[in-house]
Amino acid sequence: MADISRFTFLRHFRGTPTGYVVHTQRGRRIHEGTGLSFWFRPLSAVLSEVPVDDRELPMLFHARTADFQDVTVQATLTFRFTDPALAAQRLDFALDPTRGTWRGGPLEQVAHLLTELAQQHALDLLTSTPVAEVLSGGVQLVRDRIAGGLADDPRLQETAITVLGVRVVAIRPDPDLERALQTPIREQVQQEADRATYERRARAVERERAISENELQSKIELAVREERLVTQRGANARRKATETAAADHITAESTAETKRLIAAAEADALRLHGTAAADAEAARMAAYADLDPQVLLALALRELAGQLPEIGSLTVTPDLVSSALARFAAREG
Repeated sequence: MADISRFTFLRHFRGTPTGYVVHTQRGRRIHEGTGLSFWFRPLSAVLSEVPVDDRELPMLFHARTADFQDVTVQATLTFRFTDPALAAQRLDFALDPTRGTWRGGPLEQVAHLLTELAQQHALDLLTSTPVAEVLSGGVQLVRDRIAGGLADDPRLQETAITVLGVRVVAIRPDPDLERALQTPIREQVQQEADRATYERRARAVERERAISENELQSKIELAVREERLVTQRGANARRKATETAAADHITAESTAETKRLIAAAEADALRLHGTAAADAEAARMAAYADLDPQVLLALALRELAGQLPEIGSLTVTPDLVSSALARFAAREG
């Protein structure tokens, strides 16, 4: 709002960049524009200030759909006075020359007008539309209807009010109806969640089954390999035992053959030795057969002497000689 200072009988007006001021005195405009600063006489001056900035107007109203369901529309309008001089003529934007405030409520009047017009256009649409369609796509429909209706409204054009934008924030049904409408969606969402849970569990079970099958297949493969290993180890042990037995048999046969050959050699040696001894004895006997008895006696004495122990002296008597010859003759016979 404007700032008005008092100096005796005069007043000083200092405006704002967003306030369009019209100073009229005796039916003639003295000052007009934004951001003005001037002196005036309060008793003869008529001041009007129209805001030229963008204004936001929130609104909330109820409506009934074609199927007799109550809904609440929450919207916001953005408007501006495009011709403030014309707006000052159509609406009461007069300022108190002492305080610098509006004498009336022009913005409240504009807000009331815009709210009623917007509500009228929205109701025309909602009363012919079912609640399901309103809730599904009604936001855009209501926004387009309000924006189009306010753009073509002649009173707003005559008042130099231009609606810059319409935003429909939400269209909500009655709480009981909203819960009833949300129930199928919630059930569907819950069913989707349950199906996703079941599918996840099914995939988990399938993966566990695949893992179990892989583990079982691995165990089977390990058992088969272990069986092959045991079989191979048995075959190796049998082959080793066979080869060991064959080697032992060969060794035994070799040892037996060696012993047999040794025994045969020893027997041959003994046989040859016996034959040689027998031949020698026969040759000796043959030699003794042709000798003189006295020679034989001498040989016998020599043989006897070789078998007697060592003695220092020997006395030979006829009896001793007779006994020795008797023994010698007995042995030779």
